[in-house]
Amino acid sequence: MDVNAAVAAAAAIAGVGTGVVAMLAFRWSEREQSKPTRSSLHTEPVLPPGVDTVLSVLRSSAVVLDDADSVVKASSAAYALGLVRGGKLAVEPMLQMARDTRRDGEIRQVELDMPRRGAGRGEGLAVSARVAPLGSRLVLLLVEDLTEARRIEAVRRDFVANVSHELKTPTGALSLLSEAVMDASEDPEAVTRFAGRMQVEATRLTNLVQELIDLSRVQNDDPLEDAESVPVDELVAEAIDRCRHQAGTKQITMAAGGTAGLYVWGNRGQLAAALGNLVENAVNYSPSRTRVGIAGRRVSATGGDLIEIAVTDQGIGISDKDKDRIFERFYRVDPARSRATGGTGLGLAIVKHVAASHGGEVTVWSAEGQGSTFTLRLPEAGREKGRDKAERRDRIIVEPDDLDDEDRPYETFSDDPLSTQEVLP
Repeated sequence: MDVNAAVAAAAAIAGVGTGVVAMLAFRWSEREQSKPTRSSLHTEPVLPPGVDTVLSVLRSSAVVLDDADSVVKASSAAYALGLVRGGKLAVEPMLQMARDTRRDGEIRQVELDMPRRGAGRGEGLAVSARVAPLGSRLVLLLVEDLTEARRIEAVRRDFVANVSHELKTPTGALSLLSEAVMDASEDPEAVTRFAGRMQVEATRLTNLVQELIDLSRVQNDDPLEDAESVPVDELVAEAIDRCRHQAGTKQITMAAGGTAGLYVWGNRGQLAAALGNLVENAVNYSPSRTRVGIAGRRVSATGGDLIEIAVTDQGIGISDKDKDRIFERFYRVDPARSRATGGTGLGLAIVKHVAASHGGEVTVWSAEGQGSTFTLRLPEAGREKGRDKAERRDRIIVEPDDLDDEDRPYETFSDDPLSTQEVLP
């Protein structure tokens, strides 16, 4: 009995000792886990109060780096620009700026060119980076995308240079011609010849100034503020009447066809100017005794029907390398021919802006020596009350006869070729 009691007492003492040791070990483990470690000090820095809120409303891309160059905070714009990848700042020059600023506390700013995210995205990005210390351990990087601003500035410089050149040509010619008239004051025939040249240059200058005004207006004005339902037939008639004299001088036949009773929605003045420019170009760049056709039709499209107004000529055509640039301001396929016809290089730019501001587009089909077809696509407006179906008018074909059927930009629906409506100059 005494032996058993002694064994039981020894076992109890051993159990109590084991429990005490286990409890002490648990307390020591908790104390060690609650202590801040060197790694936790670097991976979990705290932003100063209010900084997170300020960064969230900035338009610039923002990145906050700690003393280990790890990203503590980055805006969504910074990820979109490709500044941050895998929790690190991916642009080496910016990273070096951050390290220098952390070392000496000085604010730094630099403009950089960096590639766009992904392959095949075109030209790179132009950015302005500014680095400043944020507290004792953090560094703030702000990046502003300057790509669009630079593009606009380049366009402005080109525009000013082109305008200066275009204005200088006729004004210089007028100055020289006026001197020639003064020198030939006793020669009536020379005075008449020089005066005629002066009228030509004055007309060119007037047209250039007017088209500059028109281009400025279509770029700045909202055409939908004064929008109305505009009959396509009336736009076509105005365009033909505008070019009747030039067409008659070159014995060019102008013809209207397609679907009658179509309506587009927009600013009547701008739409008339755009279509008039297309018809005028077709007449100016077509040889004598050819045809220019204007045809309208309705086409189905996502979001509503569109109205296509096509202007087709049998002119000199446009090469593939020029097709992408003909809608640029002051760009001319043949500068010498453009000056001979009085062209300013602004007509198609005006057409492009009018189409875009009305929610449409303008496209071109052309082949050198075979003519061109410019197509103006615009949203359809509601038709007049009581006209359930637009009347069909015979479509004209003014492309050269040697074009294959699959190459023709438009089809023929005429049952009676003699019924085609022609407007003779």
